[in-house]
Amino acid sequence: MMKRTIWILLALLTITLVACGGQTAPAPAVEAPQEIDVAMLGPDVDVQTVAAVKDRDDVFIIDVREQWEYDEGHIPDITLIPMNEIPNRLDEIPTDKEVIVTCRSGNRSGQVTDYLREQGFTNIHNMTGGILEWEAAGLPVDK
Repeated sequence: MMKRTIWILLALLTITLVACGGQTAPAPAVEAPQEIDVAMLGPDVDVQTVAAVKDRDDVFIIDVREQWEYDEGHIPDITLIPMNEIPNRLDEIPTDKEVIVTCRSGNRSGQVTDYLREQGFTNIHNMTGGILEWEAAGLPVDK
């Protein structure tokens, strides 16, 4: 009787393994990347967000470092307006686009974003970490 019970259990186990072995769980659904609503950006944005939106028509990026710093390496297709020139070049900063300001580490760009907000700009965002964080993330740099 014991041998018969063992054979039945082995048969059931074999049937279970064969029946279930070929089945795979359905692959998890892959979500399409959500397009970033730039109008909803916070006052500070990280480099990954900037990389995702930088080529959009509704985004304008300003590098506020000095020319020699910019020449050493900058985000591709970015506009250079050195920090000390900002007050005289306000008319070059669009009001109909989201403006992201960057520098070497995020310090000067933070000061410029504060200044621009004081001047009435409501579409201004600071890129935290600056070009240092951009490069550390392995994002492209023009030299």
